Amino acid sequence: MQNNSILIIDFGSQVTQLIARRLREAGVYCEVHPFNRIRDNGFPFEPNGIVLSGGPMSVADEGSPQIPDIVFEKALPIFGICYGQQALCYSLGCEVTSSEHSEFGRAELSIEKPTSLFKDFWQQGEKYQVWMSHGDRVESIPEGFEVVATSPNAPYAAIYNEERQIFATQFHPEVVHTPDGAKLLRAFALDICGCSGDWTMASFRDEMIKKIRAQVGDKKVVCGLSGGVDSAVAAVLIHEAIGDQLTCVFVDTGLMRHGEADEVVETFKNHYNIPLIHADEGDRFLGELKGVTDPETKRKIIGKLFIDVFEDSCKQIGEVDFLAQGTLYPDVIESVAFDGQPSVTIKSHHNVGGLPERMRMALVEPLRDLFKDEVRALGRELGLPEAFVKRHPFPGPGLAIRIPGDITPEKVAILQKADRIYLEEIRNEGLYDVIWQAFAVLLPVKTVGVMGDARTYDHVCALRAVTSTDGMTADFYPYDMAFIGRVATRIVNEVNGINRVVYDITSKPPGTIEWE
Repeated sequence: MQNNSILIIDFGSQVTQLIARRLREAGVYCEVHPFNRIRDNGFPFEPNGIVLSGGPMSVADEGSPQIPDIVFEKALPIFGICYGQQALCYSLGCEVTSSEHSEFGRAELSIEKPTSLFKDFWQQGEKYQVWMSHGDRVESIPEGFEVVATSPNAPYAAIYNEERQIFATQFHPEVVHTPDGAKLLRAFALDICGCSGDWTMASFRDEMIKKIRAQVGDKKVVCGLSGGVDSAVAAVLIHEAIGDQLTCVFVDTGLMRHGEADEVVETFKNHYNIPLIHADEGDRFLGELKGVTDPETKRKIIGKLFIDVFEDSCKQIGEVDFLAQGTLYPDVIESVAFDGQPSVTIKSHHNVGGLPERMRMALVEPLRDLFKDEVRALGRELGLPEAFVKRHPFPGPGLAIRIPGDITPEKVAILQKADRIYLEEIRNEGLYDVIWQAFAVLLPVKTVGVMGDARTYDHVCALRAVTSTDGMTADFYPYDMAFIGRVATRIVNEVNGINRVVYDITSKPPGTIEWE
């Protein structure tokens, strides 16, 4: 971290972590910390500069997040983004108002004056696409500041104070809809803050191993393996840090993809020699789910039973002080409120919001600040087999939420076969690594058909495939219809119980990649 770190102060924006992502892409170490933690506890490390994130509130409202005093006391370079710009101006005595001239979506930015932040790629008089997302706006700028850029509804779209090295934009440079925004963050970190730009995933690995050892000491850790890349990478990283102080528990719900349970046991127990308890409880899970049709109820049943089985397995280990999880940043933003504000808990099957009090274990979450593609990069750094590193995301409740309606052992077997054929064909076509996530769904409807000389009355199977980079947004993959035809033909011919296949082309907003 020496000469290579940025502190990101979070005011509650759902895209705050994209700032960290862009900085890490530039080879700069960074951490995201909420404003109230900085206010109450000071800086967690000595950064080269500070980024103030966006946020959902109005800066002049009572109780709204404010910039901690220590930010100005340190006299470091500062970059305020959206709410961060408004909070900067408000802290320095300027008016910020709720405006009728709000901007949401694409806007044209006009550069009024070149600065060290814009010098490499934006020229005076040119217009550039940026992404705006604000209802409030700054009515005046502090003394000593100058206007860098404007947009039709934001006269202070970018401002700066060269002497104090304070920069601020009303637009969001971190999102992909601001095409040159990553360059702007890079210029701030490298040119203005003087970061060296040589931080890598190998650096993250080394830093996290030190943190794990410092947190755990000589205590025992238990890690719940799901079969997915997240828990796999977390387990291998923690094992590298503390060795046999780690025991993995694989709760086999009977709701995994075809053959994955055997693969998990083979990889971790026999290849990595990580102590592993295999709790084969498929019959128990299916029994508890019998007759349940509501997807949220399914999630809660699975989550509760998972913890029960997990606790029973932990008794074989003895006293355990820490629970390791493969929590990623998208899990966190979908599940945890910001600074005590109410939020909707989306991932109710995931313990990102904490554990039942009776478990009396602290969490170890080494991947909490990473996106999925960064986890895959870390997995390669750790030497995980490509089969695990490239594996498509799989939900905690497994096939239970890919079988809308009642769940039976017969339906699970039918779906596993159909899903296996679908993924086989994707691999044969060379598309598995192009697609972010692909899976089959057994719909709660049946259709009448004719196969050969017999009439059938069987299930409909839906196929889904989405493209994504970081799991925050997704769009359907545009298959060639000939490919869909081949997959459908194989499924109908090889899977008893399915007589029709459909392809879902619905685009999904953030946090709704899974079928429910």
